[in-house]
Amino acid sequence: MKKSIVWFFVLTMYMYALPAGINHIISKSGIPKKDISIYIKEAGNSNRVAAALNAERVRTPASVIKVMTIYATLLKLGFDYRWPTKFYAAGQMKGGVLKGDLLVKGFGDPTLSDKDLPAIVTQIRAKGIRKITGNIVIDRSYFNVGTKNNSGFDQHTYSPYNAMPDAMMFNERVSTICITPRKNRVAKQVPDGSYNVVNHLKLVNKPCRGRYSWPSFKVDKSQETPTVLLKGPISKKCGTRKLCQVITKPYKTFYYALKDALKQNGISVNGTLRLNKIPKNAKELFTHYSQPLEKIVSKTAKKSNNLYARHLLLLLGAKMYGAPSTLSKGRQAVKYMLQSKGALHGGTLHIDNGCGLSRSSKLTAKLLAEILDDAYARYGQRWMNTLSIAGVDGTIKRRFRGTVVRKRAWMKTGTLKRVKNIAGYVKSRNGRVYTTVILVNTKKGRWKAAQLQNDIMKWLVTYKGRGTPIAKQEHSSTLVSTEKTESYSLPQEQKVLYRIQAGSFSAPPNSFYLSNILKLGLKYRIEKENGYKILIGPYSSESAARESLKKVREHLNSGAFLLPPVENSEVGF
Repeated sequence: MKKSIVWFFVLTMYMYALPAGINHIISKSGIPKKDISIYIKEAGNSNRVAAALNAERVRTPASVIKVMTIYATLLKLGFDYRWPTKFYAAGQMKGGVLKGDLLVKGFGDPTLSDKDLPAIVTQIRAKGIRKITGNIVIDRSYFNVGTKNNSGFDQHTYSPYNAMPDAMMFNERVSTICITPRKNRVAKQVPDGSYNVVNHLKLVNKPCRGRYSWPSFKVDKSQETPTVLLKGPISKKCGTRKLCQVITKPYKTFYYALKDALKQNGISVNGTLRLNKIPKNAKELFTHYSQPLEKIVSKTAKKSNNLYARHLLLLLGAKMYGAPSTLSKGRQAVKYMLQSKGALHGGTLHIDNGCGLSRSSKLTAKLLAEILDDAYARYGQRWMNTLSIAGVDGTIKRRFRGTVVRKRAWMKTGTLKRVKNIAGYVKSRNGRVYTTVILVNTKKGRWKAAQLQNDIMKWLVTYKGRGTPIAKQEHSSTLVSTEKTESYSLPQEQKVLYRIQAGSFSAPPNSFYLSNILKLGLKYRIEKENGYKILIGPYSSESAARESLKKVREHLNSGAFLLPPVENSEVGF
């Protein structure tokens, strides 16, 4: 048995021999081979491997692990899922006065921002509310993540990439202070009473560059309300500078911003902020939805947004194992989804927080390539386009501009100290797409690692070979994990139904429009909520709903979308 295992690895090493071109690139890079893991194969179900080196060696992935989080979430929820934020009223409504509380339940939408406030206020006004005598109550219980503002990963305490998740997220937990030296003006971009700003900047008549081009700051958290102290010299000739930092709680910022937006629209709020769960007797007013998940995961991958990835992990944990979601539930949910769909086989994997801002996250190049291969086979170009496109957008917009790789690579990057990774797809000039993973964990310099990756990808664009066909191996279903997690049982399968929102109207839709729905063989319902909504369905399976969605988009409304699935008892069709 031992001899056969040894022989298997010897045979594998021989079959995975590196092409001479890649060997030459590695030798001139100055990076030891032991620091490099490579796995390149024809994408999809092909078994042809173009290059492999240390493909089973465990590496620190940094942000390339976002691929796991993103893909698992898409497998569960689909590209069209929209994150909800629900609004309720508790109390009596009379003459435009809500004698009670306005309640908000956050489900972790990481994109909710001040840009959403006009639409939210419009919905509140549409309910006839002109005054709220009670409080604004926020329910952030969907995630159980504590109260930390930042991850503490490094010394950049207030940097946005260190922001921690929250079920009631707002403006990505970032507070923006606008500083205009020319006008000697300092202002918060969003009204927010949860922190103070003290301006001790010294205006100097110097060119706006170097130490005079940007304000220094210090955050004092000795009091209950943190204070941002602006200090140091800054040139009078500078334009507006936006200081974007993680300073306060997102639910507090949301409360102050919402209250101000209501006031600006003639709706007064007598009370203050309260944190509590939504009571059973509360009346649901409306649901505000995010953009489709496709756009959210695209920003997660292209911009390598850590906060979005953390929220995707937690959302999946809640969907799989129930709220409140925890880090442990999220990790297990990602692994379960990937395994259950046949994308994840045996190997070493530790996901940690799902975003890669971690030294304990671990995986191998081959394991990551298998995930990418499965995603390519399942979703093709639609999935590829969620990644950063070489020379076009995201983290490799500038990296491959003016090279043969431009518009021929769709990649996720990952960078930490002594870590420079890239993974995704490269399309050669002969039209073949290659799943490409190049992980470099080295002390020899990230710039050397980046150059190595660039050169390999340029070589791959011009590659004319077919690689070596490898016999498909029987995979072990056992995952080796370095983490200690609780074990969660999947909840009993809930009977859920899917519906399509075909349109939204201020007046009742006419009979011609409704007859067109019936001609398509579809069942509909008109729901009156801030106007009139046409809901088509329900469907017991997502695939059936998607088939109907294609018809609706083609014949009725190209902007139609799937609503989040609901339990059978909640649908009144």
